[in-house]
Formats: sequence, C-alpha cells, structure tokens
Amino acid sequence: MEEPKQIALCALTGAFIDRDASVVERYFAPDYIQHNPAIPNGPSAIPGLIAGLSKDFSYEPGMVVAEGDLVMVHGRYVGWGPKPMIAVDIFRVANGKVAEHWDVLQEEVPRSATASGNPMFTHP
Repeated sequence: MEEPKQIALCALTGAFIDRDASVVERYFAPDYIQHNPAIPNGPSAIPGLIAGLSKDFSYEPGMVVAEGDLVMVHGRYVGWGPKPMIAVDIFRVANGKVAEHWDVLQEEVPRSATASGNPMFTHP
C-alpha cells in the first residue's frame, strides 16, 4: 500500500497538474470530508472542479510534511483567484485513500514586497 505522503501528492498532482478526474476513484474515500467552505463533502464534486479549471490555471507543489495519517503540502496555485495563492493543503489518509482535507490559502506577496526579501513559496 502507498504511504500517506504519496497518496496526498498523487491526489494533488492528478487533480491539479494532470487534470485527470480518474484520480477521484483511485485516491479519494467514498465518505471524503471537505473543510474548504466552497467545496461540498464527498468525492463527487471533484471531477467538476477539475473540469472547471481555466487553461491558465497551474499548481506547483513544494515542501511536504507527513506524520502518521496526516500530510501537509505547501503549494502555489495560479489562476485559482485573481492573484497567485500560496496554500497549505492538509490531508488525512485512511485505508489508502484521502479521507479528509483542510486548506489554508493566502494571496502571494512578491519577494520585492516582503519585509525579509524572502519569497513566500520555495522548493525544499
């Protein structure tokens, strides 16, 4: 069986990079719980979400932290909103499937506008 880290990354990349709706059957539990207020519970909403992504949409995963059945992926979404968004997607994996999802999203601030001069998103 795949590790939770690989399952979460396959779910994200399958949905947002490959735009492959079959990712739902492979990686999402039938009783999937969603905590994003704009997306309903259950895996049935995900294929429509994938199909509705604009041609200009892109997703880039960054660092990944996993402990037990929880996985956090720091990523960059372009085309999700009017400005690029930096997110931490949090997944709970159970029985080899994504069982639950939370996310924290923030508009990206360009490196030139940060007090530290550091970017909000980097690759590990």
